[in-house]
Amino acid sequence: MKALLIAPLLLVLAACASLPAGSSSQQDAFMARLNALCGLRFEGRVVTTDPVDSSFASQRLLMHVRDCSTDEVRIPFWVGEDRSRTWVVTRTDTGLTLKHDHRDLAGRPDGLHWYGGDTTAAGTEARQDFPVDAFSIELFNAWDASVSTTNVWAMEVYPDRMFAYELRRPNRHFRVEFDLTRPVAE
Repeated sequence: MKALLIAPLLLVLAACASLPAGSSSQQDAFMARLNALCGLRFEGRVVTTDPVDSSFASQRLLMHVRDCSTDEVRIPFWVGEDRSRTWVVTRTDTGLTLKHDHRDLAGRPDGLHWYGGDTTAAGTEARQDFPVDAFSIELFNAWDASVSTTNVWAMEVYPDRMFAYELRRPNRHFRVEFDLTRPVAE
């Protein structure tokens, strides 16, 4: 009889022990959704209407989900011929982090590099929000980009439908959506 009472408790404890520190089931599911896209490329389009984004909107936008593990996914984001950007989503002790890896043609960090934010809530399996982190605030202030010190980035993954990357701050909303129904060769 005692074994019947203890067995469910042991199962719950074992499940909790298998989750990485700081993770939530929503963030684990989100990372799994990203990993399911590994190796694939998708075309996107700017869906917001801010005139400042016209140069992005007029070019081919391509994301390539690669370098995937349960703890990190790297997603190069190409704007036309510019291949300098990579989104990096990493599991941390407290949740998830999104960083923007910007490189010059020689592969060296370029200007505003490694900025981003950390989740402050569990989010959902489909959407994670990344409010700007302290490192990025210092970086933006040092590069005379203080307008970005209130940034909140987000990513959404709806399997077999759509991936979205979003930036929000007061008076600014930028969103790109990628069609997951049609992987492309390049």
